[in-house]
Amino acid sequence: MTATPTTLDSAQPEAPALPLEEIRPRPSLSLRGVFTNLVDWLVLAALVFTLVNLATMRFFIDGRSMVPTFVDNQYVLVSRVHYLFGEPAHGDIVVFDAPGDDNSRNNPLLIKRLIGMPGDHIVISEGTVMVNGVLLDEPYINTDTPFTCSRHCDIVLEANQYFLMGDNRNHSNDSRAFGPVDRSRIVGEALLRYWPLNAIGSVVRYGYPE
Repeated sequence: MTATPTTLDSAQPEAPALPLEEIRPRPSLSLRGVFTNLVDWLVLAALVFTLVNLATMRFFIDGRSMVPTFVDNQYVLVSRVHYLFGEPAHGDIVVFDAPGDDNSRNNPLLIKRLIGMPGDHIVISEGTVMVNGVLLDEPYINTDTPFTCSRHCDIVLEANQYFLMGDNRNHSNDSRAFGPVDRSRIVGEALLRYWPLNAIGSVVRYGYPE
């Protein structure tokens, strides 16, 4: 008897299974991390706010003594830094604490234009200003009639003294009335009108010949 060979299915060896990539769970959000980042941002914001306030101040125009340069209800950005690293100069518009009203309840800071510096000889007469014998050209002043001077009209400034006047000469309380201003009373220089929006613009500085 002849044995019939049994036919075996020709099975191909199975390919080795590729290892599955390890599935890592997404890290959970740490409330502690969020809180730490929030604190860091708050500290940074407070630091920036403090530095900005140390370097600048906001000044509110209340009155008409600086018309037409500034008008009532405008806000002006004033730099304190300029006079920490340098000195006031002719033509600067500065914010300062006027002498003579330190003990009064109403002792506001004032904003005026710097006309005279230490050593200058100021003479005010018949609506004109002479500095060291030179007549000032003042295109910024607002007056229909010659402005007057009743007290400090002919003065030589001493060390650390500055002479300040408003642009609206007939409606300004300035150095003609309270005299020269000491350097220690000057707060900063006006740089920018920032409110209202239609008045935004840099403050134009007129430099006088030395």
